[in-house]
Amino acid sequence: MDIWIRFVLAVLATWRVTHLLANEDGPAHLIARLRLRLGESIAGSLMDCFNCLSLWVAAPLALVITDEPVVWPAAWLALSGAACLLERASEKPLLVEHPLPASEGDDDVLRPTTIPHA
Repeated sequence: MDIWIRFVLAVLATWRVTHLLANEDGPAHLIARLRLRLGESIAGSLMDCFNCLSLWVAAPLALVITDEPVVWPAAWLALSGAACLLERASEKPLLVEHPLPASEGDDDVLRPTTIPHA
């Protein structure tokens, strides 16, 4: 199989497994129960951080790309980095709220109305 196909498959697998573990409840709430059981432990804290977790998920998947010990660290970091980029690209855009100019009697209170950011 071509190296680029293996890389793309490994990136998608890294993102999918990391997203499942960090952001989803899983089938029959298995992942949610695992998170509760891990609690505040190091492993439990790891489950809360997509970027941290992607490093651990990417490590074995880097073997899909290469079995050369010299290349493996670069493949490992590339998979984690690509998964982080995919996660960032899939997030909802940040809505920036700007205050409207105050009118008389408002005492400079910010209004809850959002203004489209140009």
